[in-house]
Amino acid sequence: MNGPAQTLAHVHNSLRLWWLAARPKTLTIAISPVILGTTLAWLNAGRVDVWLFALTLIAAVLIQAGTNLHNDAADEKSDCADRLGPPRVSAQGLLPPEQVRRAAWACFAAAFVIGIYLVWRGGWPILLIGLASIAAGIAYSGGPKPISHTRLGELFVIVFFGLAGVAGTYWLQTHTINAQALLGGFVVGLPAAAVLLVNNTRDVLQDAAAGRFTLAMWLGRQRAAYVYAALVLLPYVLLALPEPGFITSHGRFPWLPFLTAPYAAWLVFGFRRMPLAQFNLLLVNTAKLQFAISALTCLALVQ
Repeated sequence: MNGPAQTLAHVHNSLRLWWLAARPKTLTIAISPVILGTTLAWLNAGRVDVWLFALTLIAAVLIQAGTNLHNDAADEKSDCADRLGPPRVSAQGLLPPEQVRRAAWACFAAAFVIGIYLVWRGGWPILLIGLASIAAGIAYSGGPKPISHTRLGELFVIVFFGLAGVAGTYWLQTHTINAQALLGGFVVGLPAAAVLLVNNTRDVLQDAAAGRFTLAMWLGRQRAAYVYAALVLLPYVLLALPEPGFITSHGRFPWLPFLTAPYAAWLVFGFRRMPLAQFNLLLVNTAKLQFAISALTCLALVQ
């Protein structure tokens, strides 16, 4: 009786650890640009390849999960005991770092395999975006000077989880690009970068001890609060622009994404007032805001 029960409990615990290592609460950052790019393609082309959408979504999530796993393994030695962020399975010895690193490479490899089909459908632009995304995911925490240790992390997020995500998805579905797709990249990319800024502001002391120099360290808490406000509030300005008529010229309910504006304002207030020990909650809520903006924008476009 105890044998099967113990085995089941071990499997459950192992899956829970892997789920924790993949940081599921941040995976929506990769989902948002794909659903927005696909919605824009449907709006302008009148059709969507559902199979292509599904594979694009899976590849995006795999790259994000691989980046998270690689980051977990890479920070195994630098994460200290007084870390304020969520537990890292490698640093706490819950999973062997080499095993976590192999899982990251498995995610990147699976994304690469899917990418072969996506390149066949989308041509050389998708090849460039795909290879650059995988390379950036590895370079984020690896190499002699990881991106996560520099002031370029937020820019990395805007480019790959904003512009490349939306524009690449749109290109896959239509083989064209337009101003709406590029604007949409900023709409989801800016709040995605805000998630990283929260993470790095929370970890300024630990990052300084580990020899990192992130944007949050360079700005300081007060100036970082202004940058955070810009990252979460600018999407509403972009959505309201009359040209290229992102949502104002489409749908019956263009106001839907603006319903999240009070929530965004509350998060801005929280960034300024919350103690760093509560920034884990702020990080999760910022990721929720990014996904809510994307989802409600999609609804506004199709209604």
